[in-house]
Amino acid sequence: MPTLEMVAAQAGVSRATVSRVVNGSPKVSPDVATVVQAAIDELNYVPNRAARSLVSRKTQAIAMVVPESAAKVFDDPFFAAVVQGVALYLEDTDYTLNMIIESGAASHKTRRYLLGGNVDGALVVSHHTGDHSYSELSRTLPVVFGGRPLSDVGGDNYYVDVDNFAGACTAVEHLIASGRTKLATIAGPQDMPPGVDRLSAFHSTLGKHGLTSDLVEVGDFSPPSGAEAMRRLLARGEPIDGIFAANDQMAIGAYSAIREAGLSVPDDIAVVGFDDDNYGSTATPPLTTVRQPSVEMGRRMAEMIVGLIENRPVDTVTTLDTELVIRDSA
Repeated sequence: MPTLEMVAAQAGVSRATVSRVVNGSPKVSPDVATVVQAAIDELNYVPNRAARSLVSRKTQAIAMVVPESAAKVFDDPFFAAVVQGVALYLEDTDYTLNMIIESGAASHKTRRYLLGGNVDGALVVSHHTGDHSYSELSRTLPVVFGGRPLSDVGGDNYYVDVDNFAGACTAVEHLIASGRTKLATIAGPQDMPPGVDRLSAFHSTLGKHGLTSDLVEVGDFSPPSGAEAMRRLLARGEPIDGIFAANDQMAIGAYSAIREAGLSVPDDIAVVGFDDDNYGSTATPPLTTVRQPSVEMGRRMAEMIVGLIENRPVDTVTTLDTELVIRDSA
C-alpha cells in the first residue's frame, strides 16, 4: 500500500506538506497542491482514516439511530425516504452514514457505540417519549432529531419536523367540506410527537366547526393496527361516515376492516391518511392523504448535523410544510 512518505518522495515535497494537502489545509500553494494531488492519484494513495481521526478527532461518520424493530423499519416507506434524503446530502461530503436499528433490549449498546468515538454525530428518527437519553446524549455529541422530541432534558434539541398539526387540520377540514360530519380517527402512538399532534389537530378542527367526537382508537402506525382500530370503532355501533388515519399504513388497514363489515370506501366511509407513501398511492381506491416531504426531511437533517459537527451556525428547528393530495377515497 502506498504511504504518505511515498507520495512525498514522488511529489518532491515533505511528508508534512502531503499531510496538509490530504487534510485540506489552506497553507499550501495551489501549484504545490496540484503536484501533490497528481502524486496521490498516480500512486492510488488512500489516507488512513484511523490515523487521521486520531489527529483531527473526527471519524467522518454519522449514525442514524432508529429505535424501532427491524421489521417495522423495513416495512415503513417513511424510513426509506428519510435515509434517501440523508444519503443524497452526504454524497457531496466526506461523511459516511451508519444506520443503527435499535431494539429496546439493545439500547445500552447503541449509547456505548455513540459515545465510544465511533461517529461525529447522530441522527435520531422515530423517537418515543421514553428516549430521554438521546436528549442527554446531545450534551456530549451533536444530535439531530427527525421530529420534535416530546421530552426536553436540558439544552437545545436540534430537530427537523413537518407541520403535523397543520397537515392533520387540512385532512379533517377536507372530510368536513365533503359533507362528512360523523368523524372518527385512528391516532398514532401517544408517546410520539406525530401521534400527539395529529390527534390534537383532529379535535381542534372538529371544534372549529361545532363538532365533537370520542370515536378515537390508537394504532402503532402499522397496517394491522389500523385494521384492528377500525374494527374497534365499528364495534361501538355509532355512525361513522369519515375516518382520519394518522398515517397511510393505518388507513390501508382500515380499508380491510371497512370491507369486512360490508361497507365501502368512500361511499359509506371516506378515508384520509397522512404521509403519501406507496401504500396510499397504489391502494384501491387511491388514498386521499397529506403529503409530508420525507426525503427533504432527511436532507435537512443531514445538512443540520454536518453544520453542528463543523461548528457552523444552524437553526435549532426546521419545520417543513405539508400538502393535501386528493384522490378517490375522500
